Amino acid sequence: MVSLPAGQADEFADALLASGALAASIEQDRSGGQAEHALFGEPDHPEPGLWPDCLIDALLPIEADAATLVRAASQHCALANAPAWTEDIVADQDWVRATQSQFDPIHIAEGLWIVPTWHQPPETSAINIRLDPGQAFGTGSHPTTRLCLQWLAEHRPQGRVLDYGCGSGILAIAARLLGASAAVGVDLDPAAVQTALDNAQANGVTATFGLPDLPEAEGLFDVVIANILTRPLILLAPLLIGRLRPGGCLVLSGILDRQAAEVIDAYGPGLAMSHYGVPGEWVCLAGQSMSSPQQS
Repeated sequence: MVSLPAGQADEFADALLASGALAASIEQDRSGGQAEHALFGEPDHPEPGLWPDCLIDALLPIEADAATLVRAASQHCALANAPAWTEDIVADQDWVRATQSQFDPIHIAEGLWIVPTWHQPPETSAINIRLDPGQAFGTGSHPTTRLCLQWLAEHRPQGRVLDYGCGSGILAIAARLLGASAAVGVDLDPAAVQTALDNAQANGVTATFGLPDLPEAEGLFDVVIANILTRPLILLAPLLIGRLRPGGCLVLSGILDRQAAEVIDAYGPGLAMSHYGVPGEWVCLAGQSMSSPQQS
């Protein structure tokens, strides 16, 4: 491990990789007792890219000489002196099993679980969504995803559901299993779309997934749900409102509590949004359309 300021951390991590490290990650250096500081980056809302004090954790081949790699990386970065570093031996183990052991079934609500494929469902009579951690966001472990799933479990939508920014497809899949007549998910990332399609098939669910220009994503929906980030949610307000049928429900998450008022304002008086669930650092907002939506 190597401790460096933010301005040098990225380049030094890249230099370690170029010098023979198998992997390198950057995290906050809290060795001096600093409070944990979370970073959230959003489009059109730049924030510091790294913490002021960073800790670089690199994985080296067992035969590699750590001192040589640190010196090489220091020279590459034109540092006057090589930084201090510490070294530990990582014992060989079954990394697949070790990774899987970090993910247990997640109880979302009464009768609804998210269960990795290597686990047996804890409650066989419940709706058990089989979902493994993968390329796309949405395994049920993040508070924003859980809040959206809890809203779906409580309201059990019967009509058409649009999941905007579908990630793994978990919300569209849950909507169908909870009673929705149809579910459509869209995402900017083609890899996420493929993951969502695979997850739907694995759960025996018929749902449509594609990029945002997907024809099935046009028209009006009984429920529109978007678990993304505050800036995109604000920019997408006209589009998402335009997808709601009169009386339809809109569910938004991926919002920090301090940003909630800004999102509520963006959706205007025609769609009164309010907090759903127990507010924490992350919140979920829900509202119902009271007037005829305009197509976007």
